[in-house]
Amino acid sequence: MILLQSPSRFILQILKDRVSSGDKGVDIDCHTVEFDDVRYHIQFSTRNPKVMVLSVALPLAPPEAILYDGLPLGAIDAIKAAYGTVVQILDPPKDCFDLTMKINLTKLPTDEEQRNVVLTQIASVREVVLGAPLKLLLKHLASKTVAPNVDKLVALVHRPNESFFLAPQADKVTVVYPMRFQDSIDIVLATSFLQEFVEARRTAALNNAPSCMWSPVPPLELKGVNADALDANAGFVTFVVFPRHVEGRKLDKTVWSLLTFHAYVSYHVKCSEGFMHTRMRRRVESLIQALDRAKSDAEKLKKLVHGGSFRRLSMKHEGDSRH
Repeated sequence: MILLQSPSRFILQILKDRVSSGDKGVDIDCHTVEFDDVRYHIQFSTRNPKVMVLSVALPLAPPEAILYDGLPLGAIDAIKAAYGTVVQILDPPKDCFDLTMKINLTKLPTDEEQRNVVLTQIASVREVVLGAPLKLLLKHLASKTVAPNVDKLVALVHRPNESFFLAPQADKVTVVYPMRFQDSIDIVLATSFLQEFVEARRTAALNNAPSCMWSPVPPLELKGVNADALDANAGFVTFVVFPRHVEGRKLDKTVWSLLTFHAYVSYHVKCSEGFMHTRMRRRVESLIQALDRAKSDAEKLKKLVHGGSFRRLSMKHEGDSRH
């Protein structure tokens, strides 16, 4: 099974090309879109070739998700902590975008390895911004505390007009995903996939992974949530994350895995659908070949019957032969 990568390969390649180009450069003004409708606008100018203006548009937030100046909880602090003086946040952001940053490439580390680490971090701005509230809550879980001024149930946006929910406690954080799909075939495949996903978690090799449950109805943690937010046609998936799952370097991996879980399921559902279509095409091709062979054999038999091997006798000839 594939795990989606955090850095945007498109942004990372542009950054590396611009860093390696020296003082030369061309005007760049391009847009790109990633899964879950995260949009980027990338701009470079020949007047200042070492400064990139990057604008980010996040998925449209549903009513239950709380934003602060259009960004998730803790996003500004997360950006400052991740990028330091390399990045300057522009206020207000460009029209139709939630965040605009000016990235000064002259302030990158001189060491090539450290520079690549920073460039990769910049290309991972999606994780830094959308994962900020999730990372904040899980950091407190690592210290077995609950973040102050946080509701008992937190809704975080991860897809257009869709959110998933966190119920933070000192000893665990419960994460619940209402799973929604538009295509009827995707609904059937996703439901089957999720049930098998839960069964796979019970194997001995995955004893240390977060516990996982699937239910066709909302779990008790979502009691009192608006009915529109619970409109899930592929059931509800629940993970229970404990402090051992967010210790040290495990934190970033856990944040990204939880943040992109729906995209992860969607990817494998589409792969399964494509695989089945391929199998069906191959089966149809084999049946067509069998029919073609049968048709060819029938034509050969027909030629044999009407050829020189058999001679039809008339009634007169038949009488003479009897005498």
